[in-house]
Amino acid sequence: MPEEKTRKRNPVDQGRGPSGSRLDFSHQILRYASQDRPRPEFLSEVMKLVLEHSGCDAVETWLHDGADELRCESFRRVDGSAAFTIAPGGADAGHADTTGKGGCPDIEALCAAAHQSDPSCRSFTCTRHGSVWVHDPGRFFSPGKCPVFTGASGGDHADGGYGSLVMVPLRFEKEQMGLLVFKGRDESLFDPARLEHLETIATKFEFALLHLFSQARLHERVKELTCLYGMAKTASDPGMPFEQKLMNVVMLLPPAWQYPSRASARIVVDGHAYQTQSFVRGVHKQVAPVVVRGKNRGMVEVHYSGQGFFPGESPFLDEEQSLINNVAGQIAQMIEHREAEMMRAELQDQLARADRLAAIGQLAAGVAHELNEPLNTILGFAQLIQKMENLSAQALEDVGKITEASLHARNIIRELLVFARQAAPCRGRVDLNRMVEDELSLFESLCGNAEVELRRILAPGLPEITANKSQMLQVISNLMVNALQAMPEGGAITLTTSYNHDEVSLMVEDTGIGMSDEVKNNIFLPFFTTKDVDQGTGLGLAVVHGIVASHSGRIAVESAPGKGTRFVLTFPYSTSTEPEEDQR
Repeated sequence: MPEEKTRKRNPVDQGRGPSGSRLDFSHQILRYASQDRPRPEFLSEVMKLVLEHSGCDAVETWLHDGADELRCESFRRVDGSAAFTIAPGGADAGHADTTGKGGCPDIEALCAAAHQSDPSCRSFTCTRHGSVWVHDPGRFFSPGKCPVFTGASGGDHADGGYGSLVMVPLRFEKEQMGLLVFKGRDESLFDPARLEHLETIATKFEFALLHLFSQARLHERVKELTCLYGMAKTASDPGMPFEQKLMNVVMLLPPAWQYPSRASARIVVDGHAYQTQSFVRGVHKQVAPVVVRGKNRGMVEVHYSGQGFFPGESPFLDEEQSLINNVAGQIAQMIEHREAEMMRAELQDQLARADRLAAIGQLAAGVAHELNEPLNTILGFAQLIQKMENLSAQALEDVGKITEASLHARNIIRELLVFARQAAPCRGRVDLNRMVEDELSLFESLCGNAEVELRRILAPGLPEITANKSQMLQVISNLMVNALQAMPEGGAITLTTSYNHDEVSLMVEDTGIGMSDEVKNNIFLPFFTTKDVDQGTGLGLAVVHGIVASHSGRIAVESAPGKGTRFVLTFPYSTSTEPEEDQR
C-alpha cells in the first residue's frame, strides 16, 4: 500500500495547497449546515467530509449539547473506504482519570497524564488555540486508559493504535461543547503547517455544529408552538364534543417531539383512554398527570417504541417535559370548563322546571277551584235521583255511573290541590302499621280479582310519626294502584315497615313489569304517564313525592324492566303533636 500512503499525505490533495480546495471544503460544509437534516445524518456526512480534507486515518468527535452526549467517528478501512460510527457518549469508568463533562476527554487531564509519563514533554505540543498534538500516544496511554486512543467503534482498526493524535477543542463562547480528534497511524503524519490546517477545519466544523444546534432548537420550538396553537384552537371550539377534543390533542403530540416517527401518545381521563393509532408502550416514556382541583383525573403519556439508538441517556428534551406538563394543565382546564358548563346547564334546567311547575301549580289550583262547585252539584243531583222511586234498572245503573265518574273527578281535583299546595292539612301522631292495614282492607277484593297476592311484613312496636292521616292514606293508595296496574298478569305486592333510632320506613314492592331508566327518571314529574289518556292523569306519583317531601321525608325507587319495582319511603321521628284533621 505505499502508493495509497503517498496519496493520503499529499498536501495539495488534502486541502493544504490551492485556495480552491479550501473554498470547496467551506462551501460543502456550509451547504450541509444549511440543510434541515437529522443530527446523525448530518454528522455522518460532515465527518466523512472532514476525514477527506484532513488527510487523516480517522476523525473522531465528542459532543455535549444539553442532555445529549454523542461520540462519532469517521475512519478509513484497510481497503481505503470510509466508514462512520455513532454511539451515545458518557463517562467510562476506565477513562475516569482523563474524561470531563459528558464523558468528553479532558485535554488538561491528558496533558497532565503525559507529563507524568514524560516530564520533558518532547512528544506533544500545545498551540495558542488550546489544541494538543501528541506524538506516539502509546508511550503515554494504553488503549484502556485513553478514550481517544481507540475509536468509537470499540476497536483500534487493525494495528493496535494510532501513531499521532491532534485534539482540537470545540467551543461555544467560553464553554467547551466538545472535542475534535484527528488520528494518524504514521508518527510523522502531522507537522506545524498541517496542524494549522486542521485547526481551520475544526473552526469551520465548529461553526457548522453551532448552526445545526441552533436550527435544531428553533425547529423544536416551532413544533412545540404548533402543538400548543393546535390545542388552543381545539379547546376553544364550542361545537366539538369533549371526546373528539381529546382525540385531536393526542394526535398533536407525536409531531411535537424530537423523534416523531418513533413516538406514540395516549391521554387517559377518568379511566377512558384516547391514543394514537398503533399505540405501543415504549421503554422510554414521558408522563404528566392531569390534576383537577387537587384530584388526579388521568395522565398524558408520550412513548418511544423499540430500543434503538438515541443520542444521550434520555431521548427526551427538558423543553418536552415542560410541554407535556403544559398539555396536561390545558386538559385539566378543559375538564373544569366542561364540568362547569354541565353544572350550569343542569341549574338552568332545574330553574326552568321550577318555573314550569309553579305555573302548572297555579293553573291546577285555579282549575280545581272552578270545577269543584259544578262537580258537587252533579254529585248531589245524582244522589237525589238514586233515591227516587219507580226508576228502571237501566236508569239506576246510569245514575250510578254518573256518581262514580263524579267521585273520580273529585279525587283528581283533590290531587291537583295537594300538588298545588292549596290544602292546609292538620297533622297528628299516626301509626303507620295501622294505616297500612286500613288501606289494604280496601284493596283485598280488588287484588283477589286481579290474582295479586298481598303480603304484609309489619315491624312490631313501630314508632308513631307526625303526619296528616288522609295524605298518608293517599300515598299508600296511589302506590298500591300503581303496583296493581304494573301487574296485568298477576303477581305479589309486599308492604314492609321498619325503623331505626331516628327514622321510620315503608317499602312497597311489586313483581310487575318494572321500568326503564328513562321512565324511572321521570315518574315524579307532574302529568308524566305511560298509560293511555283515559287511564291516568300522571299526577299520582307527583302527589306522592309532594306529600313525602312536605313531611320532610325521602323516597327512593329501584326498578328494572321485567324485575318489578320497589318504593322506599322514609320519615323522621317527631315528638310534637298537632291537632289532627277531621277525617269526616
